Amino acid sequence: MKIYSASQLSALTRLFSAAVFREMAKKGRSGIYRRLLEQTDLTKHAGPNATVGDTFDSAFDILKVAGQRDEYIYRAAISQKVLMGTHSLRTASMLNEFRAGSSKADLVILNGTATVYEIKSERDSLARLANQVEDYKRVFAKVNVIASEGHIEGVMKTVPEDVGVMCLSKRYRITTVREALECSARICSVTVFDSLRMAEGIAILQAMGVIVPEVPNTQRHAVMRDLFATLDPVALHVEMVRTLKRTRNLAPLGDFVNRLPKSLQAAALSISVRRSDHQKLIDAIETPLHTAMTWS
Repeated sequence: MKIYSASQLSALTRLFSAAVFREMAKKGRSGIYRRLLEQTDLTKHAGPNATVGDTFDSAFDILKVAGQRDEYIYRAAISQKVLMGTHSLRTASMLNEFRAGSSKADLVILNGTATVYEIKSERDSLARLANQVEDYKRVFAKVNVIASEGHIEGVMKTVPEDVGVMCLSKRYRITTVREALECSARICSVTVFDSLRMAEGIAILQAMGVIVPEVPNTQRHAVMRDLFATLDPVALHVEMVRTLKRTRNLAPLGDFVNRLPKSLQAAALSISVRRSDHQKLIDAIETPLHTAMTWS
C-alpha cells in the first residue's frame, strides 16, 4: 500500500472542504481545487479522459483506508449506508452540526425518531465524549457513537449502556457493536428549545396547542423558553421530529445529489449552496482534468 505524506493527506482531505465545494458552485471552477490537487500525485495516475469528479473519487478511495480517515469519511459512510441506504431522502432528513446544549451534534437523522451520530475518527480524541453524550441525551431519543476499530474499547468504557456504539471497519463497513436504546422521556424541553430556530419553536408550540402570546421581540425568547419548559418531553420529541423533517427537508436535493459522484454526495447534503448554482457545480465536476489544471 502506498504511503502518503502528512501534507498529501491534508491536501486530499481539504479537497472535500466547504471552500472548494462552494467555489465550484459559485464560479463553475475552483482555483483552490487546482492548488490542492497539485499537492497530491493524483494527476500522475489519472487517465487521459479523467474528469474532476474522477479525482474526487480517487481522493476518497485513498482517504477511506483505515488510519487515514477524517470526519468527512464517516459522514459519507452514514449518509450512504444509513440515510440513503436504510432510509431515503423522501422519508428521512439529516441535520449537520446541530446544537445540543454546549455541544454540536455531528449528524442527526430524522425518520420516525431523532438519532444522533457522534463521530470519533482516527484523528479524534475521546476527551469530550462523555459530556457530548450527556448533551445529546437532552435533545435526541437515540444516541450513537461511530468510531474506528481502535477507538471502540475506549468508547465502550466512556459511554453508558443506553448509548449505541458503531464501528466503521477497515473495509468501510458500518457494524453495530451495541444498539442504542430509544428514550425520548429523558430529553430536556428547554434544551430542545435552545437548539431550534425561532420559527421552528413557534411551529412546535402551535402544533401542540400552545398559544404563543403577542409580546415584543425582545421578550419573545424568554416567554417561549418558559412555555417549552412546561411541555411533556415525549410529546415534544414527536413534534420536534415532525417539524424538523419539514423545515430541514432534503428531498428537493435528491436529483442534484444523484448527479454527483458518490464521494461528493455527503458534501452536497451538508454544505448549502444556492439551487441556482447546482448546474455550475455539476459542470465543474464534469470538467476534463487537463482543463481544470488551468483553473485560477
